[in-house]
Amino acid sequence: MPAKIKYEQVDLLKGKLEKTTAVFVGEYRGMTVAQSTRLRSRVREVGGELKVAKNTLFSIAMKEAKMENLPESMVVGPNVYALCYGDPVAVAKVLKDYAVDKTQKAFTLKGGLLGKIVLNAAQVQALADLPPKDVLIGQVVRTVAAPLTGLVTVLSGTIRGLVTCLDQIKDQKEKVA
Repeated sequence: MPAKIKYEQVDLLKGKLEKTTAVFVGEYRGMTVAQSTRLRSRVREVGGELKVAKNTLFSIAMKEAKMENLPESMVVGPNVYALCYGDPVAVAKVLKDYAVDKTQKAFTLKGGLLGKIVLNAAQVQALADLPPKDVLIGQVVRTVAAPLTGLVTVLSGTIRGLVTCLDQIKDQKEKVA
């Protein structure tokens, strides 16, 4: 391959890496075209992209994009790189589900890079087990709102008691009259 094409590939990868929030690495040795197409479409649906690139070119692109280098054990063999442009948890979940799928044995998850933190395969699987971003935000809002809801209930209880008392007084006066 001429050097000019390699420079273009590195520039293309660098541009994509500068937009990513996370990069996950998997080995695709023995995957069929149908399997890789299915995985690509699933990753694309959740806001990611799969790229197959030479490991050395990908490492050069990561250095040029000022990203942490992946460990040598991750960049050995035929790798596919999952670039996350949105929620990294969703992409990690797709990759984990595909890696543990019993119908295929060709794809294995090696690890990744989340921001500046290098993750091994177990950490990526733990990341994939997190609830989606919307659910986490809902849990935080519910936790913050719980004391406020309790305060409103307590304050409204006093007013409710006053209204009940006044209603009983009204009923007694109607019986007398």
